[in-house]
Amino acid sequence: MSTQVKLAVIYYSSTGFSAQIAQEISDTAVKEGVEVRLLRAPELAPEAAIAANDAWAAHVAAGAHIPVAGPDDVEWADAVIFGTPTRFGNVSAQLKQFIDTLGGLWAQGKLANKVYSGFVTTATAHGGQESTLLALYNSIHHFGGVIVSPGYTDPVKFVDGNPYGTSHIDGQGQNAIGDQTRNAARHQALRVIQLTAALKAGLSG
Repeated sequence: MSTQVKLAVIYYSSTGFSAQIAQEISDTAVKEGVEVRLLRAPELAPEAAIAANDAWAAHVAAGAHIPVAGPDDVEWADAVIFGTPTRFGNVSAQLKQFIDTLGGLWAQGKLANKVYSGFVTTATAHGGQESTLLALYNSIHHFGGVIVSPGYTDPVKFVDGNPYGTSHIDGQGQNAIGDQTRNAARHQALRVIQLTAALKAGLSG
């Protein structure tokens, strides 16, 4: 890649589905020669709540090696891809809390002119996938960021069916991440990388 891209993939995941999409995006970007930081939002739930859910507790243990995101990671990045499960049609509290810590960077104009994109998981079909991504993108408008959604720019999106970002229905933990979701995640990663490189080249030209 002629223009080096720095990508932060920042996600929250309780039982691992969003984490798997984040990993797919990260792996795709690394293969393209991108400098990637794969990061998780800090957990806010009490330990008792996590311990009461076996899948949640197992994922917390399995993902403990993933670094926790900080505002400096967003400042470092040329592009940021956020991921979250939906919570009543909205961004999870954990990811929203992280985004709310970026006020200092926003006040300095350091969130502007970066590329942003998002992905989402839900337990059920029509469970708030589009509304969650649109809610996420509201923050990006305030940043002065450039939203790069996948749109219907590749045949895989007509299978995935969500132009706003990669999405997965986990079926209350019963539906594994499959090729449909992985193909969509890879396409989203490549599109973000391509347009970020073009934006960087244009701004520096």
